[in-house]
Amino acid sequence: MTVLGSATAMTLCERMRRVAAIAATHADAVDTAARFPREAVDAMRQERLLGCQIPVELGGDGASVAEISELCTILGQACSAAAMVFAMHQIKVSSLVSHGEGDDWHRGFMARVAGEQLLLASATTEGGIGGNLRNSICAIEVDGDTCRLQKDATVISYGTEADAILITSRAHPAAASSDQVMTVFLKDQYTLERTHVWDTLGMRGTCSDGFLFKGEAPAKQILPRPFAEIAAQSMLAHSHILWSAVWYGIAADAFVKAQAFVRAAARRSPDQVPPGALRVAEASALLQGVKASIVAAIEKYDAARLDEDKLSAMSFAVAMNNLKIASSQTILSIINHCMLICGILAYKNGTPFSLGRHLRDAHSAQLMISNDRILGNTSTMLLVHKQDTSLYG
Repeated sequence: MTVLGSATAMTLCERMRRVAAIAATHADAVDTAARFPREAVDAMRQERLLGCQIPVELGGDGASVAEISELCTILGQACSAAAMVFAMHQIKVSSLVSHGEGDDWHRGFMARVAGEQLLLASATTEGGIGGNLRNSICAIEVDGDTCRLQKDATVISYGTEADAILITSRAHPAAASSDQVMTVFLKDQYTLERTHVWDTLGMRGTCSDGFLFKGEAPAKQILPRPFAEIAAQSMLAHSHILWSAVWYGIAADAFVKAQAFVRAAARRSPDQVPPGALRVAEASALLQGVKASIVAAIEKYDAARLDEDKLSAMSFAVAMNNLKIASSQTILSIINHCMLICGILAYKNGTPFSLGRHLRDAHSAQLMISNDRILGNTSTMLLVHKQDTSLYG
């Protein structure tokens, strides 16, 4: 998005551009084989980007949500699957940074994430409730200093590749479905039995298989704050902002291809305006709208991030939900414009203007988490919350 100017941000961007160059080389192979983007993740580790959000005193770069969003966009223009893996990892890191800093074990784990460049995965979906992350069927059982958990996790993205999984459950066997905790389980503390295979239209390289998770770990690895607070105060904003930044990157790459196509046509016929020129202008306006929405959401988060009441407010949740809805819908319009501009060369695979992978990957945006579910939650909040319609509200 190129909205940053600090020396630290520029250094992070330079590191991610080196990762993106590697990711782009393997993006089509990752998509075709539905395989984990190993080369890109290895490059992230080499550039020490998996720990970039960890505080400096714990070995990271202390990167802000704006800086991480920029990194997601850079990588999204090269390989959307690799970018989504990076974004999902950083969403989990945000929960640790926001809610684990006051706890010795979790501070030590954050230092390990930065020092060892550990890859974190998430297990919030569950058989019987789907993607309703604010409810759980399974319950963690605490026996003295040990906790045990079994969960039918219908999706764990890159689960077999992760070094640790942050997993949600009911706080105890007698707890209500919404009384949840999140627990860190290290790779040697759990087993995964595959139950569903990830064979999808797009985002194939995220390898989001389903698993039966069985874990046992020290009880101190349970995050000290209720998951309701974690979800509202860190996961909501980071998920919708970082996902949107990835989707923006996908659309931006499609736009660059379309712009190059029209420029080439203009050079061939300098005396006439190419037929796709107007659509380029339309796509540019739509792309700028997505960028503006992401930047506005980042600014809203930055203004609220130190105030738990603001982060938990309905107005904040509505704003973040609206970002996700708008960005996930608009990028499809942008990429469709770009396909019409480039014509059959966009429709065909293996051309400099191919956009099939972009379009297929972008269709995931409305499904993770389902826009209908988000709209339902937003409509409920708007029944009791008055929408701020001022220009700077």
